[in-house]
Amino acid sequence: MTPGSLNALRRDRELTALAGGERVDLVVVGGGVTGAGIALDAAARGLSVALIEAYDLAYGTSRWSSKLVHGGLRYLAKGDLALAHESAVERGILMTRTAPHLTRALPQLFPLYRKTSRGQQAFIMTGLLAGDGLRRAAGTPASVLPRPRSIPAAEALALAPGLSPQGLRGALLAYDGALTDDARLVVNLARTAAARGAKILTKVEALRLDAESVLARDRLTGQEVEIHARQVINATGVWAGELAESVRLRPSRGSHLILAAGAAPIGATSVNVPVPGENNRFVFLLPQPDGRVFVGVTDEPTDGPVPRVPSVPESDVDFLLEVASTAFTRPLTRDDVAGSFAGLRPLVEGGGRSADLSRKHAVVTGADGVLTVVGGKLTTYRKMAEDAVDAALKRSGLLAGPSTTSRLPLLGATPRDRLSTVDASPRLVSKYGTEAPRVAALGEVDPELGLPLFDGAEISAAEVVWAVRHEAALDVEDVLERRTRLGLVAADAEAARGRVQELVDKSLAGLA
Repeated sequence: MTPGSLNALRRDRELTALAGGERVDLVVVGGGVTGAGIALDAAARGLSVALIEAYDLAYGTSRWSSKLVHGGLRYLAKGDLALAHESAVERGILMTRTAPHLTRALPQLFPLYRKTSRGQQAFIMTGLLAGDGLRRAAGTPASVLPRPRSIPAAEALALAPGLSPQGLRGALLAYDGALTDDARLVVNLARTAAARGAKILTKVEALRLDAESVLARDRLTGQEVEIHARQVINATGVWAGELAESVRLRPSRGSHLILAAGAAPIGATSVNVPVPGENNRFVFLLPQPDGRVFVGVTDEPTDGPVPRVPSVPESDVDFLLEVASTAFTRPLTRDDVAGSFAGLRPLVEGGGRSADLSRKHAVVTGADGVLTVVGGKLTTYRKMAEDAVDAALKRSGLLAGPSTTSRLPLLGATPRDRLSTVDASPRLVSKYGTEAPRVAALGEVDPELGLPLFDGAEISAAEVVWAVRHEAALDVEDVLERRTRLGLVAADAEAARGRVQELVDKSLAGLA
């Protein structure tokens, strides 16, 4: 077993040690991007750490993002220069140092039609130029994220052939960062933390917290376990208030539709369609590596109990299709929709509408001494983790040096200019980086594992085996929903389910 391998065997061994009284420096509750980031930051400083997650890595909000690595342009438009700069810096760290293999530059097209006023065009271009200033200030080279520019209508149509040519005057072209897969980032963070000694325990549910202990239940056996630490950190996102009564969040729903391949011909370029009557709000069409297109995002407050898996309301479906259709030759309909997903952002409660609430994060100390991380967003997870560990050191008296994660590559990472030299298919390299040849080798040793899961699928059986042996997948849903993302389209998940079940059962038996 390699140091970064997470699987059922390692889970049982480490959970047994904690149940037997082993005390760690930090216990992190929550296996999303923030919790995994905290575990890595702590482990990289030499602290002993255990992360527990009730369901699976990236089970919650972290797998429901737009899969963008934002540079902070939206915050700049609101006058929040500090948050915009922080976002640009963290984007640069992800794309150039910690995870070049999981990120890519995404062209962003802003079509300009006759109905687009010169004032609105100037407003957008001014924002893009300011965003490019943030890129430069953050030290991200133009070779990674090219500068914005104006392009003629012919070039816009070449980039996105599905755009309506009627009245098209040209377009503005800019670049931002995008992830291959948000859930894969979380898994990589957790595995990198595990390689440095962190205990990463999924399907272990926190029942009660205090500053130095967690009462938890192993959801596989029903056994209750008392886990002891010098400091407990609550990183459960929109569910933080269930474990910390003093925390007040106002979840905001971001809805996305998944369009079938070919429904919106935009090539590899995202298209930003302005929402009528709004100065700085767009519906995004985001191309995916498999040819499908994500359409999002709304930003609506959500009241009441927080669901484990949010759904997209019918009103959001209508809204997204209606706005997106305004820029295309053929109107988009429900027949074009292959799937949908929604995520709930853990915004700090405040006045005003959801779209205007700050994405700033905070580390809050409860009356019971538990530290809770609130707010924030995926792009700035690393800074959130750094601040949380700094707060834990201060409160607990633990001694450790400063954070090193801004310079710490994740497993599989290599400089961007070397990714093309990795001996594996580009698709595997974009998911596994330098580990891609090891995944491919499973199919070379056993040709059955080199076959796709079903006719028309890109994902092979080898990727399922790798997920169980090395990526903490413990059941079929872990594989379908978060390691392969086949669950985004119900038809794909059902086509693969039988074969995945067979592979999971066999792989788990091989670990015993």
